[in-house]
Order: sequence, then structure tokens, then C-alpha cells
Amino acid sequence: MTGQHPAHQPPQRVGVVAESLPGETRVAATPSTVRLLLGLGYEVVVEPGAGAASGFGDDAYAEAGAGTGEAWTADVVLKVNAPTAEEIAGLRAGTTLVALLSPAQRPEVLEALAARAVTALALDAVPRISRAQSMDVLSSMANIAGYRAVIEAAHVFGRFFTGQVTAAGKVPPAKVLVAGAGVAGLAAIGAASSLGAIVRATDPRPEVADQVRSLGGEYLAVDVAQEESTDGYARATSADYDRAAAELYHEQARDVDVVVTTALIPGRPAPRLLTAADVAAMRPGSVVVDMAAAQGGNVEGTVAGRSVVTDNGVTIIGYTDLAARLPAQASQLFGTNLVNLLRLLTPGKDGRLVLDFDDVVQRAVTVVRAGAVTWPPPPVAVSADPPVPAPAAPSAAPVKTGPRLTAAGRSGLVGLAMAATFLVVAFAPAQLAENFTVFALAVVIGYYVIGKVHHSLHTPLMSVTNAISGIVVIGALVQIGHESALVTVLSFVAILLTSVNIFGGFAVTRRMLSMFSKGGSR
Repeated sequence: MTGQHPAHQPPQRVGVVAESLPGETRVAATPSTVRLLLGLGYEVVVEPGAGAASGFGDDAYAEAGAGTGEAWTADVVLKVNAPTAEEIAGLRAGTTLVALLSPAQRPEVLEALAARAVTALALDAVPRISRAQSMDVLSSMANIAGYRAVIEAAHVFGRFFTGQVTAAGKVPPAKVLVAGAGVAGLAAIGAASSLGAIVRATDPRPEVADQVRSLGGEYLAVDVAQEESTDGYARATSADYDRAAAELYHEQARDVDVVVTTALIPGRPAPRLLTAADVAAMRPGSVVVDMAAAQGGNVEGTVAGRSVVTDNGVTIIGYTDLAARLPAQASQLFGTNLVNLLRLLTPGKDGRLVLDFDDVVQRAVTVVRAGAVTWPPPPVAVSADPPVPAPAAPSAAPVKTGPRLTAAGRSGLVGLAMAATFLVVAFAPAQLAENFTVFALAVVIGYYVIGKVHHSLHTPLMSVTNAISGIVVIGALVQIGHESALVTVLSFVAILLTSVNIFGGFAVTRRMLSMFSKGGSR
């Protein structure tokens, strides 16, 4: 049900149905996300056995507050995969279905849903904008799939990923090439790097180079200009890029032990990255994981859903259920994405779903509304980089600038400073001259020390410096017993302020440094 509603209407019922796709182990809601749905005011009913493949029994759902029974007749039906024709026939008119519907590839599903006068929300149509990241199921599943791809490769590879030096000899680290540095590619880079492998990655978007390096990988650039993406997804590459990339892939195939390919272009078959000749150039025992197998594959010789071994002993893994091979984790992330979407669609937190077509996210995910197909939505422009502002037009009037200091002027100032320093040292009391010398040396040393520290560490460094500067409290402690009441009061104030400086400096330092350590507080 969509649209505005009277406040006295009862809450809607959310149904969590079992998946009928062979091999599917995920479920659209877990016991923990059921509690969140109840918190939005909905009633929740779970089809018996819906979470069994993910490790969530009916008792766990009942304990979370959900009922067990017929879920297909609910007001809002939550599902992972697109429904079959028989399942669509079981939907009531006015029901809202939320699932992965592949609207661009399966228009017949949209027509069938429209014929039942339902409203359908496609989770794979969430726009790539910052506000919708918490609802982006594709990114969540790609993250899991990228991690699992490396685990599958490590299982088949049969040797260490990390290098070791043992009494039996030296073991070199595995070399891993990741083609594509999207969500799945970055997850694969992080997993392979954490296992100790030498990781290389390539992507047509040069802006991802820093992300690759931050995860421990080496970015391999293809020096051909590419059109930037405006929707958050990779664009089709040019012929010049494809030729240069083909040379890079062939060269890398002969050197690496594992290749993980993740290249996908929305609405089009997966681009071919590795040819049969590239695979034939790989060493026996090498592994290729083609994460685009369901869309035709990035690798020649990939068989969707299967693992095959070539004549030269290279294993090509074409599993299409990588995310489902971690069912509990995948279901939890999937369910959390669904809760975030329903939170947006339930502004009153009263268990009533309301669609607002003026909201770009809600408009994008709604592919069928009350029996009318609304796909495709208006385009949502998303740029990976902020637009570069146009250069300002030259002003007709000359720009006035202050006088520039010449080399002779700078030399004169340096000479004047040296003369002043000499006069201070020559005629000042001995103690002042000594203190001034220490101060000057501290300035020079501090400048060069801070100049060698990365800018991201300047805050903890300066907070430590502030804490150390609190050593003046010692001087205040010495003077607090002075016969002058004014000196005693000033000493007390100095002790109080420097104590705050000391404790505050170390507290800030500890908090900042924890951000740069694994497992630290954020």
C-alpha cells in the first residue's frame, strides 16, 4: 500500500518469504533485523523454514517477536531474488514487493508484477549516491563476494599466500592480480593483502589508485584517457584502452598466481579481459576467479556456476553464488540494507509504508507502482569527483598586489635578525642568553621534526607537544610557596591550567592514535 494514510489505520504486515532459487542460502531478514522492523511499527511474519539455510531457525524469529505463517499474503513482502511466475500469482493486489528484480534484464518480471496490480521495489536499482549507501544491497553483496573470491582461490591454489622462511626452505608469497577496483575488487584486494600476498590491481578509473594502495595493493595504470563515470558505475572502455589493457593482462598473466576479475557494465554483457591465450600463459596450478560469470564472464573459458581446469592446469572458478557461500553474514547485511530502506519509507515509524516520488531514492527503486511499470527512472547524475569549477574570466582591471620581497630584501632581513640576535646574546644577562639559545634551537628542531611527519598525524603530535609543554608546572610548584601572595596565586593558576593541558594533551593523543590502529575506536 502506498500514499498518505489516516493515523488510525493499523500497522501493515511484513512477510519474510523463503527463497525458491536452487542453491540460494540467504534470507531477506534475520532475527536481529526483525526486531528493527518491529521497531518501525510493522507486524512481521516469517514463512516456516525461511532462514534455515542461513542458520536462523523459526524459534529464533519467534524469540525476536515475529510470527510464523503465510508470508506471501502480507502487505509488504521481503525477498532476496525475483519471484517466479507461480510466486507472483500468489501476491495480493496492493502488495509491495521488495527484492532483487534486475529490472533492466528482466522486463517480463515487471510486466507480470504490474498485471497483479502490486508495487515493486528493486533493491538493485538503488542509486549510487551518498544518501543511499546504507541501502545499497549490491555493494554489500559485492563486498562479501570479493572476500569469498579470494578464499575460494586460496583453497584451490594449494600453497601459501604469504611468504615464509622455514627450516625446510623459503616460500615466496603468492602474486594476485585483481581486475577492477570497485566494491568487490577492493574487498578482494584487502583479503588477499591480509593473507600476505603481493597484490596488484588495475581499473580504468585512475581515481581509485589511492584506495588500492591504502589496502596494500599496487595500482597498475593503463595510460589511456577514459571518460569519467557520472552514475557511480564503470563505463564501457574505449578501443585504445582495451588494446593497452590486453597487453597488460597478458604480461601479468604470465607472472601472477591468482587472478580475480570483477569487471561489470550495467545493462551490458561482462567485458572480456582474459583470453584463452592469456590463460594458457599462466603457470600450472594458477587460479582464476571470474566474478562476472553470471553475466557472460570476463575470462574466456569460464563456465557459470562451475569450476573448470584447463589443459595447462589452470583452475577457472565461475561460481555465481559467492555471497551466498557466507549465508549468515550475507543475510545480516542484506537485511540491514532492507531495514534502512523501509526506515526511509516509513517516516512516521507507525508501520505504514509511504512512497514519495519526489525523493530521488524512492523514485529510483520503484519499478512498478500500483500496477504501472515505472522503470526506468529519471537518470541520477553522480560524479566520482567534484566538478572542477570553471576558471574565472579575466578581469579588465589590473589586479593590485602588494610589493614583493626581493632577494636583496630577504638578505637584509636575515642580516638584521642576526645582528639583533648578536646584541641580545652580547648585552643580555647570562641566563637570558642561555634561555634564548635554547628557545632558538627548539624552534629549529621542532620545525624540522614536524615537517617530516605526515599531515594526518599532526594533531596527535601537537597534542603530545602541548602535554610536554606542561612541564612549566614544575616552575609553578617551585614558586607556589613564595612569600608574595600574588606569586602564589599566579603559581596556583599556572598549575591548574598546565594540568588541564597535560591531561588533555595525552587524552587527545591516545584517541587520535587509536584511529590509526586496527581495532581502535572510531
